[in-house]
Amino acid sequence: MPLPLRVRLQKHVAAWPWRRVGLLAGVSLLLALMLVIYLFGVSDHFFGRLFSAFFVLCWLLAVTFLAVVPFVTWATAHWFGRGWAEISPPAPRVRRAPTGAAAARANSSPAASRRPENRKALEN
Repeated sequence: MPLPLRVRLQKHVAAWPWRRVGLLAGVSLLLALMLVIYLFGVSDHFFGRLFSAFFVLCWLLAVTFLAVVPFVTWATAHWFGRGWAEISPPAPRVRRAPTGAAAARANSSPAASRRPENRKALEN
């Protein structure tokens, strides 16, 4: 029996070289901060505003994924019923294969008579 996705993901993440990951993240953060300092300087309280904007963005993401999404999931299940999300549109109608003369017309195309029989005809 295959392992659940959560267990497979935990094993995969546990196998990461965390020291390298941390070093790469630290170097990336340092380079990003150096680029921001070079481009914008330290005047006008730029880092204070940058930190505030980043803080607000993180809070908005946290509230969205930890409160809004679970609430909408709960509301759709309780207000519209459990089967609401499971209702799917009707399946498309399956076309039956034509028979007789209609099948011969459908399977033949005018381009087929113009196609070369083999690759050597293309080269000549």
